[in-house]
Amino acid sequence: MGNVLDGIRVIEQGTFITGPAAGMLLADLGADVIKVEQPRTGDPFRAFKGGLYSPHYQTYNRNKRSIELDARDPADAQVFDSLIQSADVYIQNFRPGTAERLGAGEARLRDLNPGLVYCAISGFGQTGPAAGRPAYDTVAQAASGFLNLLVNPANPRVVGPAIADALTGFYAAYGILGALVERARSGRGKRVEVSMLEAMCHFNLDAFTHYLSEGEIMGPYSRPRVSQSYTLRCADGKWIALHMSSPEKFWRGLAAAIERPGIFDDARFATREGRIAHQEQLIELLGEAFATQPRDTWCRRLQERDVPHAPMYDTREALEDPQARHLQIEIEGVHPQRGPWKTVRSPVTFDGQRPTHVRPPPVLGEHNDEIRAALRNARA
Repeated sequence: MGNVLDGIRVIEQGTFITGPAAGMLLADLGADVIKVEQPRTGDPFRAFKGGLYSPHYQTYNRNKRSIELDARDPADAQVFDSLIQSADVYIQNFRPGTAERLGAGEARLRDLNPGLVYCAISGFGQTGPAAGRPAYDTVAQAASGFLNLLVNPANPRVVGPAIADALTGFYAAYGILGALVERARSGRGKRVEVSMLEAMCHFNLDAFTHYLSEGEIMGPYSRPRVSQSYTLRCADGKWIALHMSSPEKFWRGLAAAIERPGIFDDARFATREGRIAHQEQLIELLGEAFATQPRDTWCRRLQERDVPHAPMYDTREALEDPQARHLQIEIEGVHPQRGPWKTVRSPVTFDGQRPTHVRPPPVLGEHNDEIRAALRNARA
């Protein structure tokens, strides 16, 4: 089975994305993740159209349990302490200093549980001149130099999903797993720190390496030009993506697919260096060719010639693709109150068994009684 973290308890006091994303990744691996939330309102990401079950919240909170606790209430504070004493991991993504004010600082929690892995996620780090600044996804993308690689200079606007938020959660989970392995050897819990700025700088490693090794400052078209990547509009208005890289066999296959075998006799396109230098002209030429046939025709032709390509799907189309269906990427669970619930499964498979079981995200305080009763029984 894929529950490789079965028996590991995680207390997640996270909001919005970074902390909940880290918790979800551990929950997907079988950890018992208990989400501690404010009474009545819960994680602010819950709020949606007068309810508390937004698509944003659902994205990062499956496979968890929810308990409402008010840190100012002595009885709730005692429940929180009992949870910490029972836990292996604690996750928070407050601004620096907030956890201490809430009674959830590392020193106090480690007194309760010396083996606790304490994970603190921040925007700009726990110390330094920017430590206290508010940070959201776009802020971290911009500060790390990553946003500069995404924005189209001809139409400068923020695009795409919350990459920095989600990736910071991934890096936090990665650090937690390392700390758990080390604790198995030493018996001691570690403090795991990750900031959105550090996470995105590391994710942007390719651009920094080009700068540090060659003095090159990359722009939004630098990598696609070198990798020879293309998005092309077809006759039916649908789009297709190519990633040609450098093997000549792919280029020969492309020339055959578009029925222009002499295209790479042109000195501008005859070599990899030429194609990089003249990509704008090649985009124009390929654009004219692909505009003559519908996307399905191009997919068939390219596949017959082993050319690296894919339809540029929207989210609905991506889930309907035969390969996606074969891999069971879309899965379904049933919430006891809300009924059937669908999501995309974890991509990690153990021993050939796909992780197709999922527990829908909890409603606020769904497990209040269950968790409290278990703690009372443990003390008895």
